Amino acid sequence: MTKSPNPVDIHVGSRIRLRRMMIGMSQERLGERLGLTFQQVQKYEKGANRVGASRLYAISRILEVPVEFFFADMPDSISGEKPEQNAGMGEPDETSFVMDFVSSSEGLQLNTAFKKIGNQETRRKLVDLVKTLAH
Repeated sequence: MTKSPNPVDIHVGSRIRLRRMMIGMSQERLGERLGLTFQQVQKYEKGANRVGASRLYAISRILEVPVEFFFADMPDSISGEKPEQNAGMGEPDETSFVMDFVSSSEGLQLNTAFKKIGNQETRRKLVDLVKTLAH
C-alpha cells in the first residue's frame, strides 16, 4: 500500500523548487551542496520525502531565504487555519493556482522575462495581448 505525501510536505517541496528555479540552481547542484543525490532533492520537491528541520535550515541557507519562505502562501485547506470572516462568500483562494503557475518552468521564464521589460506601456500592452490570446 503506497502512502500519499502529506500536503504540507508537498507545499514545502514546491517552495524549495520555486526558489531553486528562481536563482537558476539545478537539482544536482543543490544536492551537491547538501551532500545528497539529485534524486533525493527530487523527492523533497515532490513531497515524497519529508524534509527534516536541520535539512530545511541548510536548504534555506543555500537558497538564501528564511525558513519561513517554505511555508509562505500555504492554502488554508493545508494549514488548517480558518479563513477570515470578511473573506467573502465563495471567493476562491487563488494562491494555489498562482503558485503552481509561477513555479512551473514556463511561468518562471515568463515572469523573469516580463520583469526585464523596462517600459511600463509595453508591459501593459503585453498583458492585453495575453488576455486576448486567452479568449
